[in-house]
Amino acid sequence: MSEKKNSKERAEQAAEEVLAETAAEEAQAETANEPAEEPAGQPAPDPELVKAQQEAADYKDKWVRSVAEFENFRKRNAETRHTSYMEGRADVIVKVLPVGDNLERALLTCDEKTKKGIEMVLRSFKALLEGEGIEEINPVGEEFDPKECEAIMSEPAADGVEPGYVKEVFLKGYKRGEKILRFAQVKVTT
Repeated sequence: MSEKKNSKERAEQAAEEVLAETAAEEAQAETANEPAEEPAGQPAPDPELVKAQQEAADYKDKWVRSVAEFENFRKRNAETRHTSYMEGRADVIVKVLPVGDNLERALLTCDEKTKKGIEMVLRSFKALLEGEGIEEINPVGEEFDPKECEAIMSEPAADGVEPGYVKEVFLKGYKRGEKILRFAQVKVTT
């Protein structure tokens, strides 16, 4: 048993000696590669460690940038989807607007019983528009605004009436917020 113990101790001593020699050789190699201007007492940083730290910082920077780019992409994509959705809804509403125009025309030429039914349908049509945030553009008596109206006729201004005002609306315009869905077609005084 003592032989095993002695051989074990000898193997440990030999391993320690090899480690000590390897450490001494590495220390000599590092001091040979050290720049001359290093202050005494401070060990030179391992070049591999410095390189790895620089790469880690570079990878972290790239990761942070990628996350920021993806977040910006996600926000732009969500905004684009919302805008497309709202424009699609507006396109459908624009196609339905002539139905409302025809209902208003029908009110002028029908009997009383039919008139009540058409008025009910017209109220629900206007409620639909209101629910979508759509407002009528009906500028009778207001100054002509080319941003909301399309002048299709003109008429000389009567005495006491200023030129450039809307005299009659032929077709109502509609807008959602600041976006014009359909320009009002009007007659303007000149």
